[in-house]
Amino acid sequence: MTTSNELRLLPWSGPGDNPCYLSTDDPDGYMSRLADSIEAIQLGTASALLEEASDALDNQWTSFDDMRCLVKELTGALRDVSRVATSRGQLRATCDPRESAY
Repeated sequence: MTTSNELRLLPWSGPGDNPCYLSTDDPDGYMSRLADSIEAIQLGTASALLEEASDALDNQWTSFDDMRCLVKELTGALRDVSRVATSRGQLRATCDPRESAY
């Protein structure tokens, strides 16, 4: 049976916004590669939004509605980045031989 520390947290949510996990020994399998690809997209989106936010803050004419929309998008991106960081931290803890040596 697979233990929870062997599961990979996927970069998307399931029904009810519950986390989704992948149980596999194949980091090159279809679902692992799909998760890697989606994580890369999510990180790229967050980076682009960060740049957009910096520009909006520098622009004194940015409207309240535009800022509100940007904050909503940033909140979603931060949620995605947090999930990616959590997943990668779990993967490192289960895959890094230095972690298991202690």
